[in-house]
Amino acid sequence: MAALCSEFGDLVQIKKQLISVISLCKERGLVHSVKWASELAFALDPLPKNELPPSATFTEEDAQDLDALGLAKSYFDLKEYDRAAYFLRGCRSQKAYFLYMYSRYLSGEKKKDDETVDSLGPLEKGQVRNEALRELRVELSKKHSAGELDGFTLYLYGVVLRKLDLLKEAVDVFVEATHALPLHWGAWLELCNLITNIDMLKSLSLPDCWIRDFFMAHMYTELQMIKEALQKYQSLIESGFSKSTYIISQIAVAYHNIRDIDQALALFNELREQDPFRIENMDTFSNLLYVRSMKPELSYLAHNLVEIDKYRVETCCVIGNYYSLRSQHEKAALYFQRALKLNPRCLGAWTLMGHEYMEMKNTSAAIQAYRHAIEVNKRDYRAWYGLGQTYEILKMPFYCLYYYRKAHQLRPNDSRMLVALGESYEKLSQHVEAKKCYWRAYSVGDVERMALLKLAKLHEQLNESDDAAQCYIIYIQDIFSCGEQLEHAEVSTALRYLGQYYFKNKLYDEASLCAQRCCDYNDAREEGKALLRQISQVRDHMEASSTDLFGPLSSNTPVRRVSPLDLSSFSP
Repeated sequence: MAALCSEFGDLVQIKKQLISVISLCKERGLVHSVKWASELAFALDPLPKNELPPSATFTEEDAQDLDALGLAKSYFDLKEYDRAAYFLRGCRSQKAYFLYMYSRYLSGEKKKDDETVDSLGPLEKGQVRNEALRELRVELSKKHSAGELDGFTLYLYGVVLRKLDLLKEAVDVFVEATHALPLHWGAWLELCNLITNIDMLKSLSLPDCWIRDFFMAHMYTELQMIKEALQKYQSLIESGFSKSTYIISQIAVAYHNIRDIDQALALFNELREQDPFRIENMDTFSNLLYVRSMKPELSYLAHNLVEIDKYRVETCCVIGNYYSLRSQHEKAALYFQRALKLNPRCLGAWTLMGHEYMEMKNTSAAIQAYRHAIEVNKRDYRAWYGLGQTYEILKMPFYCLYYYRKAHQLRPNDSRMLVALGESYEKLSQHVEAKKCYWRAYSVGDVERMALLKLAKLHEQLNESDDAAQCYIIYIQDIFSCGEQLEHAEVSTALRYLGQYYFKNKLYDEASLCAQRCCDYNDAREEGKALLRQISQVRDHMEASSTDLFGPLSSNTPVRRVSPLDLSSFSP
């Protein structure tokens, strides 16, 4: 923390750097980097006039290219990319060269997207490629070898390499770009999408700059290292960025990732108060409202976003979630498809569309959607988990095991992944591994309260009655302590088993207590009454027996292997 504070000691200097990089990115049409830097600059106090940074110095080449650059930039802003590239083809300055290459790249991307929308559905998007990429790579490679690329052009070279699936080379070029121009957030963000694990992150040689802390916090969130991410963001807030809506949104996303729904909802509501026309991250907000089944709030959010911009990816995802919550899965899938027409690399839309196809029992389309999500981001545990569920429906447990393992590697402390793994092992008769998974799921905090129940049933199948009883006891005590016993259907199953277990072990008081509790549940009432009658008959028989029979009875009574179930302090 001390090191971080020292790096952020001069907020005036940071503000100057942000103003300078905003100007540089604006000249090159890098709108997302401009937005990020502008939001960060807005969170800092304004500078007095005498502290404002001077305009960038002009070289002779810049002066020569000034008119052509101005004309080309006007065409670029109107998305006439081929026209912009045509008027820049003879320019020699670094700024003009970047805009020339970037215009050619965006022209290829635009043509690719137009062709995709016209001819194919969203599930076949991967078959269309940007035809300009190979030419751009050859030209940029020559310049790179000669050491003639600046920070912005290195960033573009990295993007071209990533698009061509040359990922190792892309990582090296993006690292080089961050060293050449540390303040360009776009290069950091592209690098973020290529890092697959913490070891890879540690192996990179990154520039020692204040922006690196933002990158590390973002990276920790992506790698599901939420505790470290929250600590980093808290440090950034304490360093002077407390007004940053970007940091608030990232903390909200972090809480969403660890399913701390109340905290995440509170932060998203705060974010909407500060920035009511914000659309970014609202799809994540809608996921939280969906999980909580908050129909009125989700409906209001969807209507609000439609009024702001109905053709944004996030808006389509929010509407899709709204229809999904209303069980109108065909309409939901349609809106997720619209989102993908707007942005084929929208990770959330691919995953959510996979979920909708699952609801519609269209397993082949669901598999395609989840695979596309993994192509966009291999760290998306939801897509791996979704694939596991799909193959579970298809009764292919070996495939399930592979995909659930992938999901578990990305979310090692998520009980849902562990329970799914345990079920797969159980189907494959790998009972020892299944038991380990169920117990681990309980130990890390069982979200759905199913791990102990499944473990108990597995012990029951294997005739390990003492272990089964122990699991049922812990399960019931956990459920009762949370006051959920009447809502949880499986409690009656546990009570039924324990009643019979105690009866067989001649622990009649405990058996009687379990039988009485069974009477509170419709599906177990008759069995509970029958067990109470059995206990009553045994006790009557014991009382009627002569006292000399008690000696051998007591000697044959089994040793109590399981601690008795104490339900006296809980009332159903």
